[in-house]
Amino acid sequence: MDRKNFIHSLTAITALSILPSEKVLPLSPENELNSEKFSIIKPPRLKEGDRIALVAPGSYISEKELQDSVTNLSDLGFQVTFSEKLTLQNGYFSGTDQQRADDLMDMFEREDVDAIMCVRGGYGCARILPLLDYSVIKKHPKILIGYSDVTALFYGIFRKTGLITFHGPVATSTFNEFTVNSFKNVLMNPESVTKFINANPPSDENVYGVKTIVEGKAKGRVIGGNLSIMVSLIGTRYDVDYSNKIIFIEEIGEEPYRIDRMLTQLIQADKFKNASGVMMGISSKCEPKEKDPSFSKSFSLMEVLTDRFAGMKIPVVYGMSFGHIKDKFTIPFGIRAELNTTEQTLTLLESAVK
Repeated sequence: MDRKNFIHSLTAITALSILPSEKVLPLSPENELNSEKFSIIKPPRLKEGDRIALVAPGSYISEKELQDSVTNLSDLGFQVTFSEKLTLQNGYFSGTDQQRADDLMDMFEREDVDAIMCVRGGYGCARILPLLDYSVIKKHPKILIGYSDVTALFYGIFRKTGLITFHGPVATSTFNEFTVNSFKNVLMNPESVTKFINANPPSDENVYGVKTIVEGKAKGRVIGGNLSIMVSLIGTRYDVDYSNKIIFIEEIGEEPYRIDRMLTQLIQADKFKNASGVMMGISSKCEPKEKDPSFSKSFSLMEVLTDRFAGMKIPVVYGMSFGHIKDKFTIPFGIRAELNTTEQTLTLLESAVK
């Protein structure tokens, strides 16, 4: 699931720049969706015994990963289905672009499938975006869940249909108590208001803990995902308007200068200009390499984040429970929420499923 093995950074190293200081627009029904011309669609909620389809829209999986995926979901009380396309291999992809797109579309259309879970990320989801039939997805809304490279699917589907998707575990993830509770609270037993509280103590190493970079509260629809994928979608027809949004970001295996480069691109593309707030997960393995670092002198990850975000006039927090870690929130992509960086909590202001 380490997407870095497949993706090279797409932008050049830039100098430190002046951060945007424009006043954040208030969230209102008139401006909250901005350029996205659609109504929000909530998928049906999950129930025990429902059938979850496994898909691999990016990189291929091993037989063991498939077996582990089936076991993980069966232990949670779900039926599991998948097609013969799931175990295909084409270089570092799970089948050709068309095969991966067809498999995903088949699962949206199948009447006996209640939800869709990606087995892993890796690389390849962005390549199938032009091959998806968004009118079919809109007619057959279902829970789609995953993270990392799956970010591309969240962006494309939200932009083209308004369907709420879910940044959460893939089928090969560690389904510990924290992750399962968040999964069930969001997808199976939602409340009208759901507060996300970070794992304490966390089962994952987080050298910085949860750190508030800019204090405050922010309201808006929650969008985001893997930083590299977010940056790669700038300028495409699948990118999402960040205005009045709470932006959540995670990354793995990128040295601080690469994080700097990608955040700088988002800043210079005015992506944070009218955003409501930023919620960062735990960026795993993103400190300078101990052996053969890219620079003999380097900023730490937190120094980069502080430099890039501290001057913004919006709330920013680092270290929330999501990313390439064991303790995962299930975050609905596109739902209304409130971020409180002083209390270091995220609160969903509505149910994400019907």
